[in-house]
Amino acid sequence: MAYNRYQYETSPRKLQPEYEPIIKKYPKKTKAKKSKVKTLKKQKIQSKRKIKIQIKIIGYLIIIFTILFAISYRNALIDKNFLEVKDLRNNLAAIQKENEQLEVSIENSLNLQTIEQSAKEILGMQKLNNKQTIYINLPKQDYIEPATEEIIKEDNTNWFEKILNFIMGK
Repeated sequence: MAYNRYQYETSPRKLQPEYEPIIKKYPKKTKAKKSKVKTLKKQKIQSKRKIKIQIKIIGYLIIIFTILFAISYRNALIDKNFLEVKDLRNNLAAIQKENEQLEVSIENSLNLQTIEQSAKEILGMQKLNNKQTIYINLPKQDYIEPATEEIIKEDNTNWFEKILNFIMGK
């Protein structure tokens, strides 16, 4: 190559070496190898992402399962308490019915005819006759004696109350 000897620039010209250096050419990486590497990296990244997503899904499923379990447990407790209340109400109704029956039987047993009949049969009692009555004469004298002593009421008021009573006219 011929160089123009006149130099317009201030920088010195470059000298050409007398020999050409031997440049070893290494086999270039083909796109297939690069794409394999890239695909492997992408696959690793995707597998990591899949694992993360699977872990998130499993976590969400565990949370949902826990919430559903808590709700079902709460409903089971409510059902249990409801059944207890129902049983207690049934027991209350039975006891109230028995109580009413006992009250009716007590009222029937307090009837004067049944009392009189049981007194005659069990105790051997009889009705009163005129012969069994005894009259007593009491004098018509008053047994209450009037008080002979005069009661003196002492005035235990202080001087301020005395002045107030005097002003008020008591």
